[in-house]
This record gives sequence, C-alpha cells and structure tokens, in this order.
Amino acid sequence: MVRLTRAQTREHNRARVLAAARAEFADRGFRDAKIDVIAERAELTRGAVYSNFPGKRALYFAVLADATDRTPEIPHPEPGHTARQALGALARAWLARLPLATDQRHGSARLNVDLIPEVLADEHTRRPFAQLMKLDAIVLGLAIEQLRGPMAGRQVRVAESVLTTLHGAAQLAAAAPGFVEPFNVVQACEQLADLDVGDRWPTPGIIPPPWPVDEPWAPPSGFDLIRRAQARLHGDGIVVILGLHRLQAVEEAVRAAPTTDEVTAVLVTADPAELADLARLAIAELRTCLRQGFPVATWPRLQVVVDESGVIAAAAGVPEVSDTTETAILVRAGRIVSRAQGWGACHAAASTRAAHGRLHDKSR
Repeated sequence: MVRLTRAQTREHNRARVLAAARAEFADRGFRDAKIDVIAERAELTRGAVYSNFPGKRALYFAVLADATDRTPEIPHPEPGHTARQALGALARAWLARLPLATDQRHGSARLNVDLIPEVLADEHTRRPFAQLMKLDAIVLGLAIEQLRGPMAGRQVRVAESVLTTLHGAAQLAAAAPGFVEPFNVVQACEQLADLDVGDRWPTPGIIPPPWPVDEPWAPPSGFDLIRRAQARLHGDGIVVILGLHRLQAVEEAVRAAPTTDEVTAVLVTADPAELADLARLAIAELRTCLRQGFPVATWPRLQVVVDESGVIAAAAGVPEVSDTTETAILVRAGRIVSRAQGWGACHAAASTRAAHGRLHDKSR
C-alpha cells in the first residue's frame, strides 16, 4: 500500500471535507448545517475540518467556488456578434443557473441562495465583495467595448447595470420563487446595451511617481481565473498587486497601458483562508457566463490571479500584503524596470510603460 505524503493527505482530507460540506449545505442550507455533521459525513474529526477551514462561512465559500470550478464550460456555438446579442446570451446563461419555483427548498439547485445574506452579515466580507463586483463589471465592460469597437467609449457603467439586473434577479428567484420571468430579464439586459449613461473614464487625481529599478523577475506559476488556464507571468507587461479593497484600481492599469501590453492583476488579502475562495467564486461566476455570450477574441487583455500564499507578490517585491495593498511593476525582458506603490500606482506604472514605448518607437 502506497503511503501518502503529508501534503497529499491534507489535500485528500480537504476534498473529503468539501464533498461532505456540499452535501450538508444542499440538504440543510447554510444556516442549519453543522460542522459536526460535516465531519461525520467526511469520516473525519471536527478538528480535521477546522485544520482545513477556519469556520463554516469559509467552508461555504470554498464549496461554492469548488462547485463553480467543476462546472463544465462549453462555449456557446454562436457567441454574440453585437453587444445586444452577447448580453442576451450572457443573461440566459446566468438565469439558467437559478433555482426554479418547482425546486425543493434545499438541494444542489439552491446551494448558493445563502451567499448574499452571508456576505451582507459582516463588513469583513461586504467590502471585498463590493470590490469583486467592481472587478466583474470592469471585465464585462471591457469585453463590451472590444465587441463594439474603438468608438464605443467606456462601457463599465452599462456592465454594472447588467450585473445589477442579474444579481437582483438571482435574489428574487430565491426569495420569491416564480416571480422572476427569465424572458423579460434577458430582454432588459439586451436593451441595456444601448443605454447611454454618459460614461467617461476620469484620469486619476493622485498618481505617485514611479521609480526605476533593476531587479530580477522570476515569478512562480499562477492560474488565470478569467481564461481558466495557466497565467502568462514571464512576458513583458504590467503586473499589479492589489488587495481586495483596491480591485477597481486595475482599470487604471488597463486604460493607461499600451494596447500591446498584457496587464496581470494579482489579488492578495490578509485573510486568504476565507476571502480567497470568495474571490475565486465571484470571478468564476462571471467567466462561466462570459464564455456563453462573448467571443474569446473580445475578452479583455487582462489576467486575474488569486495569490493565496503571497508568493507572486513576494517575487514582485511586496513581502507583506494587506487588503489595501496597491503596488505595480513594469516588466521587460525578465527584469523589473519600474515600480510604483500606493493609490494611483497602477496608473503610474502603466503610464511609464506607455511613455517608454513611445520613446522606443521614436528611436527606431
């Protein structure tokens, strides 16, 4: 019999806990689920459950993130060729995951109905979740812009309106079964494509000066949550290290960087045991629906990596992270050549790259 290593045993136990917790949450709902019963279902001790997850809420977020990651992602055979078509397809994919009025009160179809109430219960989760929604809106808005072409202007507010409609529909589907009419919600999202909300991108008012450096860039591997693939971390581009309270700053890097540059957002938090899975869940839910409606070619030139252990941040010269971290580096030829830190750092580093690129073009 082959003996498992300690790491393998821990991973095996974690998988057993997740499977048991999913069954318990589906049967009883989050509120009535018991850690002791989850341990019994997993054939482990209560201590083994807590050695993998700090509490029931962290375990719930992990179960939802794991369930979303395991959902097969099949691109729509005919993704939208217009913003209206794409948003309609995205809305249909979103609504298809909601529980029906005929579903039982509990069960896998209603596994995530306690997510928003649990997020709302604590400022510790509310503020990161708000920023995760901002990040989702930025990703969706950039995809709409790519689909509509260079004259479209900023579409992030339209994306916010779409996500507001869909999240509202999800909550009403749980609270008032039978109230939500999916066809009407899809039509509303399609019509939002033509909404003019006067969206303009304001230049950040605070831009710290970046400083030149010459440091090696040898990041460990990371996983791009948007494309569900290994992230490309070794090429030239902008890498931004963002705490979960500063996620909307990623738009500053995307707007200021040259169009040829890839921007990588590395998400960090002071509480990875609970909030890392919440981040994975929020991004994965959007990705699943984005794939149904938008051609991959229109997806933004943005990678999103959750750096749970902080190793990528450390490679970027950020040894200690918090939920308010904002650091950006400019990478060229395997070296970090510029760095900015604090509010406005994303814009500063990306602007430096843009200026550097213009000077390079003139010298050729």
